[in-house]
Amino acid sequence: MQRLIARVVLAGAAVLLCAGRASGATRATTFTLSAKLTAGQEIPKQVVKVSGATGAFSGTLTKRGAGAKLTFKLTFSHLSGPAFAAHIHLGKPGVSGNVLVPLCAPCRSGVHGTKTVSGAIAKAIEAGKTYVNVHTRKNPNGEIRGQIKATG
Repeated sequence: MQRLIARVVLAGAAVLLCAGRASGATRATTFTLSAKLTAGQEIPKQVVKVSGATGAFSGTLTKRGAGAKLTFKLTFSHLSGPAFAAHIHLGKPGVSGNVLVPLCAPCRSGVHGTKTVSGAIAKAIEAGKTYVNVHTRKNPNGEIRGQIKATG
């Protein structure tokens, strides 16, 4: 009788283990993120022209189940003034789009953090359909921008 119970318990454990693997519950996928931010990528173009403004965005995106964790660092220099906000937006190169993930407000170069994002946002980032934008008072629509590249 004890052997029968042991077999039933082992069989049940094997089924649960296989179900967890099939659902991806135990697997995470991590992507390395990067973007070079420049004034030339900005859409619409800058209101106040700033030729030397640049920036860099780096981080990781770890997808698990229906959501993901975004860890990032954003640096920038030579802006027309203080950065009042920075975001990840939905949009292909040359197209402006809605804010998906607020990164900071106000912002200082070197800002870093962790955000939880939905599976849909993670897919857009992974597919190259998002960009980082840094906003200033002189260029409220954005002063520098960079398309996010995900490598995994």
